[in-house]
Amino acid sequence: MLKDELMERLYHFFGKEDNTSLVAVPANDEQIADAELRLHVTFHADYIQFIKAFGGGYAGLPVHAFSNGNVFGNETVVELTMEFRQQFMGSAAGKQLQDGYVISMNGCGDPIMLNSKEEVLICYHDSGEMDVVARSFAELIESNFYEW
Repeated sequence: MLKDELMERLYHFFGKEDNTSLVAVPANDEQIADAELRLHVTFHADYIQFIKAFGGGYAGLPVHAFSNGNVFGNETVVELTMEFRQQFMGSAAGKQLQDGYVISMNGCGDPIMLNSKEEVLICYHDSGEMDVVARSFAELIESNFYEW
């Protein structure tokens, strides 16, 4: 789970008038259950905590949900996951994506995903290789979120 202190920082930051475009409509239980069913995954508790509070929001990197902040793409977590499952089919990354889901992309268009072990991976689209970038979604947000 995301630490209380980090959640307070996020609420404070996103509550500023200049930052409201960085978040969207919070996710609801029905959207989450539908997405989990369609993707055949179980979302991790810390990801659910974030999207139920902020929807798709920018916290040092874009975090896609079902409704996203105005400053990044409209793609949902379901659309991103399905797109990259197709793109990486037959590769090691494709196998990881079968029980994982894409929550973000880096500036090069490489998907950032959560796997079934709750690790955060980046999948390089040009080589199909993967790297672990964080041990959990909470660690990813803690290491990337900075107020300005």
